[in-house]
Amino acid sequence: MSAVARTSVEAAAARTGPRPDHGRRLPRTLHPVAWWVWALALATAVSRTNNPLLLFLVLAVLGYVVTARRTAAPWARGFQYYLYLALTVVAIRVVFRAVFATGITPRDHFLFSLPHIPTPDWYAGIQIGGPVSLEAVLSSATDGLRLACMLCCIGAANTLANPKRALRVLPGALYELGVAVTVAISVAPQLVQSVQRVSRARKLRAGSTRGTRALRGIVVPVLEDALERSLRLAAAMDSRGYGRAGTATRRSRRITGALMLLGMCGLCAGAYGLLDATAPAFLGLPAMALGAALCVAGLRLGGRRVTRTTYRPDPWLLAEWAVAGSGVLAAALLFGNLGYDPAQLNPTFYPLTWPGLPLVPTLAILLAGTAGLLAPPPQTPRPRPEADPA
Repeated sequence: MSAVARTSVEAAAARTGPRPDHGRRLPRTLHPVAWWVWALALATAVSRTNNPLLLFLVLAVLGYVVTARRTAAPWARGFQYYLYLALTVVAIRVVFRAVFATGITPRDHFLFSLPHIPTPDWYAGIQIGGPVSLEAVLSSATDGLRLACMLCCIGAANTLANPKRALRVLPGALYELGVAVTVAISVAPQLVQSVQRVSRARKLRAGSTRGTRALRGIVVPVLEDALERSLRLAAAMDSRGYGRAGTATRRSRRITGALMLLGMCGLCAGAYGLLDATAPAFLGLPAMALGAALCVAGLRLGGRRVTRTTYRPDPWLLAEWAVAGSGVLAAALLFGNLGYDPAQLNPTFYPLTWPGLPLVPTLAILLAGTAGLLAPPPQTPRPRPEADPA
């Protein structure tokens, strides 16, 4: 084989990449709905427990799945900022509990004391300042940790799922709302990407300042980039007919609104009937089923005025069923109260004791962590072959 032919073959092999190994799964992007179902189910399971050991285990599972299955897209870099937000939530909860204390008992462990501000009689039960106990700090930190885990579950869904691909699977009636939500979700990753790009550009310039003096040199280009991106987005949305009524008549829009309103009222009444044991029987499952049917009818009728075409729809295969099922099964195990004492999910800090680690909820959370193994490996961008200087 001549040198020219050998070079052509090597270039073709570099463009196409190595042949796939039949013993390994091919990389592809998981369906975004599967990631959202998994994350929302895990957040539902988190709302069931106040055990700090289980909550830390949930954070570990989220970190593993995000690290193993996130892509190289800009929105996949924002999970660490959700962790910062989670730490902020915990800190705010602890500060509020320390400032608006409720007093301590002789059996509590004293930590420190804040200046006490007298309150009127009608403000009884809550005092501003005063002694703070270790039990109060741990209890408030655990409450904040539960909310922080829920935020991290939503952050994991935003990190793993492509928001633009998730927009394609929404019903036609929710398309405009989905566009607004997608734009809102994409703002933070785009701002992070703009800050990183401006920081890299400043490092390439000689004599660039640091610290607070560099803030103006970073904020102004980032704001200019955000304004330019918003103008391009507005022009693109206007050219695609966003917000136009289309062929829908005023009568059909009113019927759609009425169906959706009645359907939401039915869902609320059904949820109240299921939660309240003293409610009439028709406020339970019958009201929820009727509300769901009305909502589906409203979505179907409202979707007729939105005409969309789909290019290469995302497949829903065995991996999607496995990832979504692992999260749903974990939530079902924590709500089933089978094989463990429900009191272990919400341990008390009065008196101060070490919380237990129930076996079934632990296995349920670890089952949700198998999504990092069940999901296919993400697609990675192939490096472009360098041109042969010869």
